[in-house]
Amino acid sequence: MDFITNNLTDIIGYTASICLVLGYMPQAIYTIRTHDTDGIALPTFLMMGLGGIFFAIQGLLLENWPLFITNVITTVSSAIVFGIKMYNDYWKKDKK
Repeated sequence: MDFITNNLTDIIGYTASICLVLGYMPQAIYTIRTHDTDGIALPTFLMMGLGGIFFAIQGLLLENWPLFITNVITTVSSAIVFGIKMYNDYWKKDKK
């Protein structure tokens, strides 16, 4: 029974990883291409990025590679969107 449980756990973990990455990437790609961040809440992406960092650390400590890799990708995506949002909201408006 452990074999079935372990395989099911792995399948669920990898499926969750794929879903999370595919969920983040469209927003990150759109933001990188257009630099449009008007509809993005800054605190949301900050908290999502921090959550991703902590989950990546947990994945590393547990040697859970799907958890680690997924959260590294989502953290980097969040950081990029956060950076563009900060630029648009704080530095870009100073130049206008």
